Amino acid sequence: MIQELVSVIMPTYNASRFLAESITCVLNQTYGNIELLITDDHSTEKRTQELLDQFSQRDKRVKVMRLDINRGAGYARNESIKRAQGRYIAFCDSDDRWMPQKIEKQIAFMEKHNCALCYGSYILCNDEDKEKGIVIAPSEMTLNRLMHDNKIGCLTAIYDVKRTGKKYYMPELRKRQDWGLFLTILKDIDKAYGMKEPLAYYRIRPKSVSSRKLELVKYNIKVYEQVLGFSPTKAKLYFTFVFLPSHFLKLAKRRINSYFYLREKGQ
Repeated sequence: MIQELVSVIMPTYNASRFLAESITCVLNQTYGNIELLITDDHSTEKRTQELLDQFSQRDKRVKVMRLDINRGAGYARNESIKRAQGRYIAFCDSDDRWMPQKIEKQIAFMEKHNCALCYGSYILCNDEDKEKGIVIAPSEMTLNRLMHDNKIGCLTAIYDVKRTGKKYYMPELRKRQDWGLFLTILKDIDKAYGMKEPLAYYRIRPKSVSSRKLELVKYNIKVYEQVLGFSPTKAKLYFTFVFLPSHFLKLAKRRINSYFYLREKGQ
């Protein structure tokens, strides 16, 4: 069977600590027909540049573009999406790790279920790769449900350009762009489907974007305004009375699932 090309989107910015590991996990996938499109968001770190040069010279599947100024991860991802030649578009950040069979299993799942957007569960780990918990993906996702809160892990997401009919791009926001992207896709398709099996490792980092919760509030509200077209008042009300309760419920479920997952592993 002919394998359709998968375009993997990776932004980088001063990412040398985990970059080699992230690139390697993409190139070592059991699914071979992959292009890795890296857009470097004007890194100032010499080692990041050296690693990008080394991998692009070593493997023709690695295609690097460098930005002249820092524009944010969403802009960098969009630049890679513009260059993507694949039927499938997947996302892996420069500190994430994939399971070796992630792409192979997801493509098979998407073909079986005639799925335009697929995502999966993932394991949480710290900077030393110690497992700290698990995020179990919902089996299905609709636009209405995703409006409540982002429940799709970007590092597990793949969408099928053939089934969606076009490429999709992230909104021009510094943060929460992935949520905006998935909302945009779900405006045009019936639903997305999730795999319960863990497909990747998400690194929880003390100074990561997702760790600055209060700073993210304004970007959550901007998603409602810019992606869904809510008025400023409606966006704030929706955030307060819909997003926050849904988000806290999601966190509670994550803690429970993580407790049982770690207990089963003897941690």
